[in-house]
Amino acid sequence: MTEMTYRQALHDTLRQELLRDENVMLMGEEIGIFDGSYKITAGLLKEFGPRRVRDTPIEELGFTGAAIGAAMLGLRPVVEIMTINFSLLALDQIVNHAAKIHGMFGGQLPVPMVIRTPGGGGQQLGASHSQNIELYYAFVPGMKVVAPSTPADAKALLMASIRDDDPVLFLENLALYNTKGEVPDDIEPAEIGKAKVTREGKDLTLIGYSRMALVAQQVADKLAETEGLDIEVVDLRSLRPLDRDTVVESVKKTNAAVVLEDDWLTYGIGAEIAASISDGAFDYLDAPVRRVAMAEVPLPYAKPLETAALPSFDDVVNAVHETLDAVGRRR
Repeated sequence: MTEMTYRQALHDTLRQELLRDENVMLMGEEIGIFDGSYKITAGLLKEFGPRRVRDTPIEELGFTGAAIGAAMLGLRPVVEIMTINFSLLALDQIVNHAAKIHGMFGGQLPVPMVIRTPGGGGQQLGASHSQNIELYYAFVPGMKVVAPSTPADAKALLMASIRDDDPVLFLENLALYNTKGEVPDDIEPAEIGKAKVTREGKDLTLIGYSRMALVAQQVADKLAETEGLDIEVVDLRSLRPLDRDTVVESVKKTNAAVVLEDDWLTYGIGAEIAASISDGAFDYLDAPVRRVAMAEVPLPYAKPLETAALPSFDDVVNAVHETLDAVGRRR
């Protein structure tokens, strides 16, 4: 095991995959000479050269389209879009081309590409630079969307994404880059579309992804220590494909669920999870599924307002208490 940051796990995986497969290449704004806006590609241009690590113009539509063409011709491009907010400028290429070419051409042309992009609030970047719009892509058949929460999962899922023959949106939350965790030295690619039970429990299931999966773990640990509650945590890890079976089986065991997300409540990922629980575990529920999400506002710049708008540790604790109080199961 090696302890490393989420940022280092991404860097090491990109380097590993560039060494492993000569068809892997990196593309994006400032990823080469500047070492990347978040320093994830630091040193890779010097080591692998401009043929494999390519700085691009500030033109998301153009370089995403170029990556799609490269993927169709046999390369495995990994595109860094500086924030998920800027991916909106490439929406047509991602949704109408990357996601559809394989199906539209009868399976003759896979599009093995990865789009790495960070999202999330809390950094005082303003409403148009702090969004969680992964739902836009998770909605689209033909795409895969993954959202790792730990350095180990970041490494395992990035390995899997680069080796996959479908286009993958690889979501990174800005708040996770400096978080640390143990990464096995012999780690293997993860299975895309498989959630993970990161904490066993029997009183209630907390379900989250990306940053909120870590918040779920923190809440579960704290409530175990202070209140003796035994809470199970499910980290979705993948938003498309979505592992409904793991979620449903957990709720069948605990009979209660709270779903956490960093995006807006209305039409959010949590709505899909709640519907899946209703479909698969309705008769097992002792209380309605509760959802914790961001306030339905453009995220404010002012720090106190931004903090108030984002889902917090206390918001999750309150939702757990309300759910267990509804059935008289708090100790």
